[in-house]
Amino acid sequence: MSRLLSSSLLPLLAILGSVTFLGLGTSWAKHTLFPLVGAPGTTAVRVGFSALLLLLIWRPWRWRLARAEWKALVAYGVTLGLMNLTFYQSLRSIPFGVAVAIEFAGPLTVALLGSRRLPDFIWLLLAIAGLGLLLPLGHGVSTLDPVGVGWAGVAAVCWALYILFGKRVGHLHAGQSVAIGLTVAALTVVPVGVAQAGASLLSPVVLGVGLCVAAISSAVPISLEMVALKRLPPQAFGIMISMEPAVAALLALGLLDERLSPGQWLAIGLIVSASVGSALTARRSSAPPETALPA
Repeated sequence: MSRLLSSSLLPLLAILGSVTFLGLGTSWAKHTLFPLVGAPGTTAVRVGFSALLLLLIWRPWRWRLARAEWKALVAYGVTLGLMNLTFYQSLRSIPFGVAVAIEFAGPLTVALLGSRRLPDFIWLLLAIAGLGLLLPLGHGVSTLDPVGVGWAGVAAVCWALYILFGKRVGHLHAGQSVAIGLTVAALTVVPVGVAQAGASLLSPVVLGVGLCVAAISSAVPISLEMVALKRLPPQAFGIMISMEPAVAALLALGLLDERLSPGQWLAIGLIVSASVGSALTARRSSAPPETALPA
């Protein structure tokens, strides 16, 4: 029973927690930080503080890494930084729901290309059907700002690469890989944010909110995602992460009293069913044991 919980339910719970914290933090960041420092500045504060927090918590320099592992971590970190930056850039000119829908093309493509068994395709179809019902892709898409759509498309590519590169470093301790990855991400995006926002990044409000947003929307979700990536093949991860719009809808209902139509509730059911089914049928890929924490 405990082995079933570890192999099937733990990844599901990790991703559920990840998307919940991510939705809360992203909403707060867009509402509070965008008007003060813009999208690049928000990305810099969020990713920069996330890196500092995880460096302090995990102290990743305690483990030695081979040259090939460093290369994989650099690729993982650069992709992570660009994914955050391009997604926030897209939010400047296109609606949040549409941006999420476009970005979801990344993990869903990974899921489709990596699937080899009939259950994988069933869960994938359920997830796609749910997203099609939940997100307003059929309304006003032709009038969307092409620049914003382009940024979201780049974010989709980065998300797909993030999943694949994350799997390559999945044999490392999760704290080590995420801390180093976020540090590389910060080195990638902080210069962009500084160039755009300048001294505004040093505002007490920006620093205070940025620190909170970093913990809520980057440090915690990415750590939880790495827990899931270590226990799932990339196609299963891509399907399960589709819970994000469903969780966002539930948060909106509880916090903002946004009522959902029957079709939207059906979408939530389809997406959650795909996530649970994927967790229960996914085969854990073989990987070396996780590196133990040093004394």
